[in-house]
Amino acid sequence: MQDGLTPIEHLTPPYALALALIAGYWLWRVAREAQQRRVPHVAWWAVPGLALLWLTPLAAVPALFGIGAALLLLAEFWPGAFRPARTRPGWAWPLVGVLVGLALLALVAARGGSEISVMLALAALLAGLSGLLSAGLSREHRPTRPLGLEVRFAQVQLPEWPDLSVTLTERGAQLVNISDGPLRLAGWSPSGMNAWLRVRTEGGTPLNTLQVGQSAFLPLSERAGGVRVWYVPGGRHPAQPRLFRADWTPQAYADRRVLN
Repeated sequence: MQDGLTPIEHLTPPYALALALIAGYWLWRVAREAQQRRVPHVAWWAVPGLALLWLTPLAAVPALFGIGAALLLLAEFWPGAFRPARTRPGWAWPLVGVLVGLALLALVAARGGSEISVMLALAALLAGLSGLLSAGLSREHRPTRPLGLEVRFAQVQLPEWPDLSVTLTERGAQLVNISDGPLRLAGWSPSGMNAWLRVRTEGGTPLNTLQVGQSAFLPLSERAGGVRVWYVPGGRHPAQPRLFRADWTPQAYADRRVLN
């Protein structure tokens, strides 16, 4: 400390305003990502980054500014800065962070404190507020319901370009989503049969939605000559059901194929 100034007085108003704007942007981004069910991951480095920027003029250590700025850039531009939330974020630890931050600030205001105390208080407060935003704005995850049998008898559309590809294997066929978006699966049937079967993974797990590039397994006998798959393109807006058709010469009759 120099010239008899308190730690807070070493901060100039423009510098303090800049830090407040960065903190506000951080909270806004957390809130925006929370609405898409995404929570901070690498982006958490923004909290210690801001803390170091706050500490730089108080501790008179210019190197801290470079480290803090680097952490902020990492939190902003790292590809995995935010990641999808597997479960809805909890309220407990963010609330504790806010209470700890407020308690430390009250203690510093009443009895005084070092630069480190102020930095820890603001960091706890910022982390707690961002956690509360993630918990409060994250949408409740609702699993995709399987489409009903009504799709089987509905008026279906044959897409101009296929959304699915099929590859024959020794035990059946592998179905792959080659479209540019998820596909909600209704059911499938071998060609020539009036069947309605659930689409499953190779391990037998039912699939309600087939993501881009994801594959499913259709068990077929060597006498099967094709498949029919009913599905609806994913998205928020209702779409007309579609039908994927693929036919081939059954393996059992491959040696008796006649070309016309």
